[in-house]
Amino acid sequence: MDSFEDIIGQDDLTDYFKRTISKGKISHALLLNGARNSGKEFIARIYASTIQCEKKGLAPCGECRSCMMAASSNHPDIITVTHDEHPNSIGVDEIRDQINNDIVIMPYYSERKIYIVPDASLMTEEAQNALLKTLEEPPDYALIILLVNNRTLMLPTILSRCVSLDIRPVSAVKIREYLKKKKGISGRPADIAVAFAQGSIGRAEKL
Repeated sequence: MDSFEDIIGQDDLTDYFKRTISKGKISHALLLNGARNSGKEFIARIYASTIQCEKKGLAPCGECRSCMMAASSNHPDIITVTHDEHPNSIGVDEIRDQINNDIVIMPYYSERKIYIVPDASLMTEEAQNALLKTLEEPPDYALIILLVNNRTLMLPTILSRCVSLDIRPVSAVKIREYLKKKKGISGRPADIAVAFAQGSIGRAEKL
């Protein structure tokens, strides 16, 4: 099962995550800002899985029921907000139905209830204002993780209520090491992928 050690080139982020877990000071709202294919959802899911792990360590154990449910994307208390009917925007109905109306229900299995919102920068202004009401008075057990490509598209009132974290470009050396170790890719194909990856491991993989 993936853990913080699988997050390449984001030491500041992983240090922050581990520190909040070890000290029991997990924020009610996080905003992860980074380019497309920068691994925002991958990172968010590792954080969520670690928080929900029944062994309460600094990495998901991969063996408890919570970890197994998280690994199969079937954890009832790790909720991904979807917007399949409107792929280019997240409307107020999606936020109300999937977060606001659901968050008042206690967690089903774990101590916490975690919401992950991919492409959160696609939220309309009305959707952001609807979410703001929840961010102002969230339940103690709730954590909302917003994944954005451009934080300037978010309302200042949303930003003020989130801990904002940036995903930094990964060095060419680390991307090259990752491609060789994890994917068995080296030489000229790796050089080309690294050159066009612009610091993104996800983009390098796709290339």
